[in-house]
Amino acid sequence: MSITDRRTDLGSPWRRLAGALRGAGDGLAGWGLVAPVVLFFAVVFLVPVGLMVRWGFYRQLDTGALSDGFTFANYIRLFSVDLYRKATWTTLEISVLTTVVSALLAYPLALVMARGPALIGRILTVVVIAPMLINVVVRAYAWRVILANGDQGIVNWLLAQIGLGPVHLLYTEWAIVIGSVHVFLSTMVLPIAAALGRIDPAVEDAARTLGASSFAVFRRVTFPLSLPGLAVGSTLVFSLTASAFVAPALLGGNFVKMLGPLVQEQILSVFDWPFGAALATLLVVLVMGVNLASVGLIERRLQRKMKGAR
Repeated sequence: MSITDRRTDLGSPWRRLAGALRGAGDGLAGWGLVAPVVLFFAVVFLVPVGLMVRWGFYRQLDTGALSDGFTFANYIRLFSVDLYRKATWTTLEISVLTTVVSALLAYPLALVMARGPALIGRILTVVVIAPMLINVVVRAYAWRVILANGDQGIVNWLLAQIGLGPVHLLYTEWAIVIGSVHVFLSTMVLPIAAALGRIDPAVEDAARTLGASSFAVFRRVTFPLSLPGLAVGSTLVFSLTASAFVAPALLGGNFVKMLGPLVQEQILSVFDWPFGAALATLLVVLVMGVNLASVGLIERRLQRKMKGAR
């Protein structure tokens, strides 16, 4: 063995050790950068949610104090009383319907924003973002004026002018859906527009060259490739609608009950904190379960499309 080979053999362990130390240093540096975010997330989310879940297993006594030991009485009450079962189903129904309507309205806007002329795209972007600058309460009150029942509502006044007669819109599920779509539409349009902007136009041109119609190009190429943006937008719209308080309270009133206003009533009006915590826990589990299931379905569909393309 030559002297050079001996030096190489002697130096190899030291080089490996130095590389391991550098890797450990990079890992520690990475954890140092992530640590503030993890700490902030734990303090403002994990700890409050953990306390909320814990309070849901307590029972409030007539004196206002909390009982010792855990009990499932709050959750038994949740699933045994018709009001809360109906509120859970109404929350799911309105949230899903709002998400579907928002997606149907968002795709045309997002296509124009991503593929249309630059000036029109900028104008549409401002139009989509502008409602976010107005307080949600103001927008909900505006919809109360527009959808008011009888001759006072703008919609009913317009219908009366053409002889269709008044319709009952305010204090219905449709009123909440309309108001929620207006409030949360931008959170659906922007992720879809971002996903459409990342699609190479050459892919769609190739499909048209092969004889595909415009609808076929959208159905077989554009829509599958934009599924990540649709997943993000659907998650945001569904979560925000399910946990909303202002729109259900002002547009649904006492006639349409959702879980968000019920949580507020139990905590601030009835002062039954354990049952309010149980309602909030149910809402969190419901939203997380539906979102995880929908995102999983969209990811599997996208993977099947990619495997089929190969």
